[in-house]
Amino acid sequence: MALKSTLRSIVYQTEKLAQQVRFKSQQDLPTLLGISFPKSGTHLLDQILLGFSNVAPYAKRVHSFYAEYEGESGRKRAPEQALAWLDSLRPRDVASAHLFARPEAVARVCSPKFAPYFIFRDPRDVVVSHVFYVTDMEARHVHHDYYQSLPDFDARLTVSILGRPDFRAERSRSVASFDYAQDGEPLLEFPNIADRFAPYLGWLDHDEVLIIHFEDLIHDRAATLTQIMDHLIIRAPLHATRQLILDSLETSINPKKSPTFRSGKTGEWKKYFTDEHKKIFKEAAGDLLVKLGYEKDGNW
Repeated sequence: MALKSTLRSIVYQTEKLAQQVRFKSQQDLPTLLGISFPKSGTHLLDQILLGFSNVAPYAKRVHSFYAEYEGESGRKRAPEQALAWLDSLRPRDVASAHLFARPEAVARVCSPKFAPYFIFRDPRDVVVSHVFYVTDMEARHVHHDYYQSLPDFDARLTVSILGRPDFRAERSRSVASFDYAQDGEPLLEFPNIADRFAPYLGWLDHDEVLIIHFEDLIHDRAATLTQIMDHLIIRAPLHATRQLILDSLETSINPKKSPTFRSGKTGEWKKYFTDEHKKIFKEAAGDLLVKLGYEKDGNW
């Protein structure tokens, strides 16, 4: 594993150096940082940001990915790890993260060092996507075996909405090697959809971060790509025409290379939500859909 990581780093730095030579007239560029809520178009945004490498000396692959939770163990990483990861990024890197909007992280991200983007999608589609991902696509996921043990899709969707409030206690009996919080509890959790989204909401409050609805990339892609382009070039004008930049971003999109991009459709939740799912979602999510702009009120 260490050798593989070292080789990957060598390839990355070599490619980045080649980009510097290719675009030697433009070097002073910020890090492109794609922040995403899980199951909301992470890979799609990564592809788009990497499209800048065709017109500027940006890396041709994602430098690294950071997540607040370890996928296989479910362990929550310490805030210091996120800050160390952000500090490790360099100009002209392209990086991706499920990153909480903690004050210290916000202070770093909302600085000239970064051109940050935050993508999310309708949380109702998120919970449906989460079921497919955990059950069928990622056998190493910490919740995979549990989801497989549930009787049907409806039961799994209920869990994706409500979370697993018993998850800490259950795991603490069987796993002895996890880090522990100050209260003595293992750093494991899977809260309901509103509580999972809450640590990300702070990104909505900062003009330095471009807010992207996944749905806009599906239904109004040209305008959204223009916003993505402008968000960078107001910080660091690129030595390319606007049309060439937009074409580079558009042609970089390849859903087949996204392991979690199933259909590229929106509003899929309507096919899977029963009346009971609607009821429990409204109870769990509160005004989340209104905050995110997906509904005007709770009458949906």
